Amino acid sequence: MQQFQQYIGGVFSDGSAQFESRDPATGRIWAMMPEARSDDVNAAVDAAHAAFYAPVWAGITASARGKLLLRLADLIAENAQSLAKLETRDTGKIIRETTAQIAYVAEYYRYYAGLADKIEGAHLPIDKPDMEVWLRREPIGVVAAVVPWNSQLFLSAVKIGPALAAGCTMVLKASEEGPAPMLEFARIFDQAGFPPGVLNVITGFGRECGAVLTSHPKVSHVAFTGGPETARHIVRNSAENLASTSLELGGKSPFIVFDDADIESAVNAQVSGIFAATGQSCVAGSRLVIANKIKDAFLARLKEKAEAVVIGAPDDVATEVGPLCTAGQVDTAIDLIKRSEAAGATLITGGRPLAREGNYFPPTIIDCSDAPDATCLTNEFFGPVLSVLGFDTEEEALQIANDTAFGLASGVFTNDLTRAHRMIRGLRAGIVWVNTYRAVSPIAPFGGHGLSGHGREGGIQAALDYTKTKAVWLRTSDAPIPDPFVMR
Repeated sequence: MQQFQQYIGGVFSDGSAQFESRDPATGRIWAMMPEARSDDVNAAVDAAHAAFYAPVWAGITASARGKLLLRLADLIAENAQSLAKLETRDTGKIIRETTAQIAYVAEYYRYYAGLADKIEGAHLPIDKPDMEVWLRREPIGVVAAVVPWNSQLFLSAVKIGPALAAGCTMVLKASEEGPAPMLEFARIFDQAGFPPGVLNVITGFGRECGAVLTSHPKVSHVAFTGGPETARHIVRNSAENLASTSLELGGKSPFIVFDDADIESAVNAQVSGIFAATGQSCVAGSRLVIANKIKDAFLARLKEKAEAVVIGAPDDVATEVGPLCTAGQVDTAIDLIKRSEAAGATLITGGRPLAREGNYFPPTIIDCSDAPDATCLTNEFFGPVLSVLGFDTEEEALQIANDTAFGLASGVFTNDLTRAHRMIRGLRAGIVWVNTYRAVSPIAPFGGHGLSGHGREGGIQAALDYTKTKAVWLRTSDAPIPDPFVMR
């Protein structure tokens, strides 16, 4: 039984309580996690607040902050394999994905290390001859970051990197579902040489941890990744401290394939878009919008590939689809599929839980052409379930794609360049991938519209979002300011 600790003010401790973590592949308890409650949260925020004003952090140069982030990036790269194994054990995410993703996470820290001393102010051409006016960009303050269990080292990097580059301090709440890799990350962060309190890592449950953190009076910004319902609670909590928010939420992303597309290429991208990460991705291409002319041929090839996927233990490098993180996700998938079938949808493959230990659910394809109101078209499964709708015209494809309350990602597959541009212009989504899917980079912003949230992570704008502007006025005249109450 492994024991993990929280990280507050540069010190590791057990927390007010502990809770069990279960291995998604077996359902068995494998570790004990520290449960942060209100006293722990207050201590973490106080540590971040003190560090924000301490000369050892507030007084160092932006270049020095960048060098610390570079050191952190190197340590992450050195420890990528051990972090990957922990994430696989605690969340069920397969080892081939955690290994590749965490190795790339180091690049996000390198990007923001380089950006730290390039966050610039501006000189204003003010309309008063005896004044010089300029804008300073200064760190916004203490950031509360809340990340989910899926891809958590990546989802924390796009918050920690820009926030620390800008000079902020942070309390990061790891998900109570699978927090082990973030708690271990804290040990790596501790080795990088940052002053105590710059980053604090805790985990815990809603009322005693999350609500206390996001409503804390010393928190200036809340950066959240998760579902819309939790985001609503966070927005209500932020009314207490008037903190600004950035919300990266869920998606029901359309994957649009026209009849002139390269079918094999599009099928492979669709397999990656919905079955990679066992479908547990906010950008999962979970709605296939397919031209009716090629629908049968496309689905036949996709079914063949879905049924050939290797389902197995997440720590086996041969595994292509592992278990879902929680048993509740399996129950949700079963319920949504049953309701969709009752509405007239046709199950093409999968759709039934596997008779094996753990939270396993097979790659599933469900055709909703005769059930346009099926619940599987509107609800996010967070699992390997693909819903299908056919179309005849470009206008119909766009209408189906935009028929969602979400607006995070989208994919378009076509060899017609002008059509691609029309779709790019018409799609209501924060990301449009054309003839590719799930590509990411620290250089490119990431985020959505509608129920997919607001704000962007990645790119230069993310660092600017962790700053506030200060207008500085300097009078250049040596003449004394006249008495305003003496008439002349």
